[in-house]
Order: sequence, then structure tokens, then C-alpha cells
Amino acid sequence: MTKLKPINQQVVALMGASSGIGRATALKFAERGAKVVVSARGEEGLRSLVEEIRSNGGEATYVVADTSDFEQVKAVADRAFEEYGRLDTWVHLAATAVFATFEQTTPEEFKRVVDVTLMGQVYGAMAALPHIKREGRGALIHVSSVEAKRAFPFHSAYGAAKHGIDGFVEAMRVELKHEGWPISVTQVMPGTINTPFFDKGRSKIGVKPVGIPPIYEPETVADVILYAAENPERDLVAGGAAAALILNQRLSPRLLDAVLSTRAGFSPQMTDEPMSENDPDNLFGPIGDHDTARNGFRALERSSYNWLQSHPILRKGVLAGTVLGTAALTARAIGNALGNGR
Repeated sequence: MTKLKPINQQVVALMGASSGIGRATALKFAERGAKVVVSARGEEGLRSLVEEIRSNGGEATYVVADTSDFEQVKAVADRAFEEYGRLDTWVHLAATAVFATFEQTTPEEFKRVVDVTLMGQVYGAMAALPHIKREGRGALIHVSSVEAKRAFPFHSAYGAAKHGIDGFVEAMRVELKHEGWPISVTQVMPGTINTPFFDKGRSKIGVKPVGIPPIYEPETVADVILYAAENPERDLVAGGAAAALILNQRLSPRLLDAVLSTRAGFSPQMTDEPMSENDPDNLFGPIGDHDTARNGFRALERSSYNWLQSHPILRKGVLAGTVLGTAALTARAIGNALGNGR
């Protein structure tokens, strides 16, 4: 079994770190003693993040990079090696989105979402693997989404990219295992998280978008990522609601189709705040004023499900009951939604 270093002995690179989950995760890695290399397209957010880490006694450096460009992504991995002599863990979080129906989405917009959100993850693994292999062991942590398993309306490009991450990570993991490399490959799948992601994306639905509730704080995902950096895991889900959704996608995707095709799949994604497709967005370049970990949505501070994931013995003991109970509750909710004609 792959044995990973303690976090305080690691050099960690994080793509998509200027805001949201990436920022929260970088801060936690630094607090635990890791040396961190952070990257994103916006230099202002990266600079403030590194300053915050250093002011708290941590070690950090930043590299501006667009994940749709392999050479720029490679420069991040190379910088980690040049600065600290090694690379132990690569965490890839960078993503962008167009909130629109499929018919409203242009070919250029769809391709851009895939280039940043999927190809960026591919480039990250390609850039990081040679350095991790040189070290002899390490971790690739790919942060996708619950939408790696179940895409939502308004998210055709984003859902396609996240499904793609699930596919390439599966193949890569098996190849590394076949070759005997002690490299952990983990996919982290968050539910809806309270981050500036919804301020930065391009919206064609007339209002500022939000994910389907419940919403969790970004630190709940950061905790899962840090766990994966020390404990080899295949897939980890951030948020019990996301785990329930994935389970029911496996059990009855047609029922989820039925629910999501009603108002229950559309209205919860629309806030009351007007937002036009002509407003500034980060689809083709960075935008300022959103370099924080959190947004302003009401969100859950913690997830009992994630606490259970980090305690494997307890997790195994309650797994059967959780599966059966979750399936029954969600089936009842689906039935109620359909019965009310929503």
C-alpha cells in the first residue's frame, strides 16, 4: 500500500488557489507545515494569499498560469522543484463555467470550459508526474465535482468536463498501479460550496447562479483534500448531500432525471441578484475583487459524512445502514416532489 509523507514534510502545488476551495486549502496546508506553491490566472489574489501564508509563518511562492496552456502548467511543477527540490502532492482545483442551457452555450464557450476545467487537469497530471516519480512516491489529487457522476441543468459544458476528469483519472490510476508506482490518485467530488465561483462564471440565466443546496463552506472540502494528501484513497465525496446524490444516481438515474427536469432542478440555482452575460466573468481571463475563500451564501460549517470518511473503521461499520437509509429517504423525497407536481 502507498505510504504518503506527513503533511509537514510535503511540498504541495495547488492549481486554482487564488480564491474559493483552493485558497482555503492552501492556507490549511501551510498551517500544517507544508511548503506550498500556489497558482491561478490572477496575480493579485495569489500575491495576497502568499502574503497571508508568510505572515502566519508559512512557506509559499506563487506562479501565474492559465491551466488551458500546458507549458504554463508545467512551469508551476518545475517551479516547485526549483524552489524546494521536490514535489510531493499536486492538487488541481482550477475550473470555470458558463451557466446556461445547452442551446444558449456557444461552441467557443463550451470549448473554453473544457479546456480550463478538463484539459487543465490533464496537463496538471502530465506536468506533476515526472517530479513525483523522481521523489519515488506522492499524491495526485484531482478536485472534480458531484457532477463527475451527475450533471445538472445549466451545466452542460461544466458537467461534461467533470465527467471527463472521472474518466481520465480512472485510466491513469490503473496504469500507475500496473507499473508499480506508489503514487496515490484521488478524485475529490464536492457538492455545492460557498465560494466566489458563482460570481466569476458567465451567466446567461439572467441572475447570479448558485448551486443546488445544501451549501457547504470551502473548508469542508479543504479538510477532505488534506486527508487525501496523507491517506491514499480512490474517491472522496465532500458533503453528505453530494454522497446521497451520487448513490441515487447509481440506483435510479431516471428518477433523478424526473426530479431535475422539474422546477426542483432549475429554480434553486437562481438567486434574486440580476446578472447579465455582459457582466465581467473569468471565462477567458481573470477578474478581480473575488479573491476570498468564501462567498456570502448561508452554508454548513461541517459535514458529519466527511468526518466519517476520515475514520475508516467506523465508516465500514455503518456503510450498509447508510446506503439503505439514504436510498429510502431520497426515494421518498423524489416521490413527494413528483406528487406535488414540481
